[in-house]
Amino acid sequence: MRVSYRCAALSVPLSLSLIGCSAEGEPAVSVESAVSASPEAEKTEPAKPVTAEDFLDRAQEAMAAEGGWTFAVKGSEKLVLQGQTSTASYEAALRRTQDPAALHSSGTVVGKGKRKPEEIFVIDGTAYVKEGGDAWKHGPVSDPDMKNKVEDPMAAIVEFRKYVRESGDGVTLTKAGGRIRLQVRSGPRKLPEVRDRAFVEKAVREFSPTLKQLQKAGVSATEDQLTLSQLEETLILDPETYRVESHRFRFGFLIPYGGQDITFGQDVNEENRGVFEGDIELPADANA
Repeated sequence: MRVSYRCAALSVPLSLSLIGCSAEGEPAVSVESAVSASPEAEKTEPAKPVTAEDFLDRAQEAMAAEGGWTFAVKGSEKLVLQGQTSTASYEAALRRTQDPAALHSSGTVVGKGKRKPEEIFVIDGTAYVKEGGDAWKHGPVSDPDMKNKVEDPMAAIVEFRKYVRESGDGVTLTKAGGRIRLQVRSGPRKLPEVRDRAFVEKAVREFSPTLKQLQKAGVSATEDQLTLSQLEETLILDPETYRVESHRFRFGFLIPYGGQDITFGQDVNEENRGVFEGDIELPADANA
């Protein structure tokens, strides 16, 4: 997200697609594997997922089973400086295909009493962004500025797998209310103490454009002086199909200024709205 909406957008490079393994170069089938592939063996139910990584494997398989998905995205930001509050919000409909990997979101930014449409495409590793009546902008989706504009809900599985491998029990797994929940959390910590954690790195990247704006306005604080006031990222899976139902990322920072703290908070929620069966095509004028 950015302050002009979304000082730092939730995103991961679209190249982190959920792609199945290639059959090329597979070893010859052994007698044992041939037996295991018999009709009787095929009736055997797969083992129930137990660990967080097991559930992520099932989620990846479930989401990859369809050609595309639709998501509803809602986000909000709040910046409080010396008693004055600035807020912004965002809503978008997002479509994501996997073969070929492509993304299209169309939404509206609301801030400072104004509404501004925003449209984003990601195709062949390039992001195309149109804000309001401005001309299309484009660049590699790996570019930090573009990365902070693109929201890719499918990448949450990849991100959580990274969290599991990095911190192990830092990812909590709970089964309650008919849902599977994977979550990472952090309470108030000085940023240098947790800066190297993957989920904190993401929050820092998303907040970076806002910090730069504040510094241009006269705030002298650097990243090392920030406090992470809170962070919570949650991935919800369906207990039967293991499909991703929703993904939420929220965090806050305290920025020292004039003996007080500027407070910043961001909350982005992405909800699965079902299968998308269409194609994503770039408008003719986007490449102009």
